Amino acid sequence: MLECFYPDEYLNSAYEVDYEGLYQKGFRGVIFDIDNTLVPHGAPADERSIDLFERLRGIGLESVLLSNNKEPRVKTFNDKVHSRYLFKAGKPGKKGYCKAMDLMGTTPETTFFVGDQLFTDVWGAKRVGILTYLVKPIHPKEEIQIVLKRRLEWIVLFFYRRSLRKQSGER
Repeated sequence: MLECFYPDEYLNSAYEVDYEGLYQKGFRGVIFDIDNTLVPHGAPADERSIDLFERLRGIGLESVLLSNNKEPRVKTFNDKVHSRYLFKAGKPGKKGYCKAMDLMGTTPETTFFVGDQLFTDVWGAKRVGILTYLVKPIHPKEEIQIVLKRRLEWIVLFFYRRSLRKQSGER
């Protein structure tokens, strides 16, 4: 029942993803959430995020920032990282993910998603068949509606971790 929210991979940070390895496996596009995935909520692009997008371009990966935020927030971040972007994306709806793939010229089989929220980021990407990377939020300070969702995410993550232990034969 909760499996629709389980990420394909769960990492500490978006900066730990093996982007080169994914490119070698045939992936050509990555869709990112911004807030608490690449930078703390509301923060501008920093050196680490700017370097990441330069690295992605060097690898040959296309990218799109997919955010439920309004355009000024997304554009300000994007002005430093130089990606494509979609604002007010309506995550977890499928439309934004599909439009992002259209912008990159990719398919679900050649696209992956990196975000910090199960019920918007991961669930939306899984609904269109995209490989999902859930990352731990960068900063604990969040808007109240996100704090409330995090409580529910803890429950899902508990069962997700338990299923991983069962798969690996641990008790």
